[in-house]
Amino acid sequence: MLGGLDQLEKINLKYPQSLYIIAIGHNATRVKLANIFEQSNVQFGKAIHSTAIIGSNVVIGDGSVIMANTVINADAQIGRHVIVNTAATVDHDCLIGDFVHLSPGVHLAGGVEIGCSAHVGIGASIVPQVKVGRGTIVGAGAVVIHSLPEQVVAVGCPAKINKHFKSKG
Repeated sequence: MLGGLDQLEKINLKYPQSLYIIAIGHNATRVKLANIFEQSNVQFGKAIHSTAIIGSNVVIGDGSVIMANTVINADAQIGRHVIVNTAATVDHDCLIGDFVHLSPGVHLAGGVEIGCSAHVGIGASIVPQVKVGRGTIVGAGAVVIHSLPEQVVAVGCPAKINKHFKSKG
């Protein structure tokens, strides 16, 4: 979309069949814009690169972006407005919450769960059956071998929590 949000209504009137994605890496900004767009009754599409490999029974939520050379294996569920960046892999039976950002080269083993609005940094790896809590940030190159709670930053190999976010409620 070219122009500000004030142009959204005009675009919707002119092109009523338009589908939108919000290709902004910052999770909180994507959440904010998605809320604004939803109030304007826009419809969200999906952007899946032609080189992405998508397995059987995969569910990809509206507004999600699947970049080049990604692999999403059987029975994975990708939430709404998720970014799965270049060459990331999401193995079987993973559950990815809404507004998650998986950076380039991330590797999720089978059965991993990523909570809403979490961010997994470039080149990070997460072993099977691990859960990453809502709003958690996994640092670049981290290797996550144990589940992580909500609202923390975890870095290193193996990943260790080095920061807790203050509750905003």
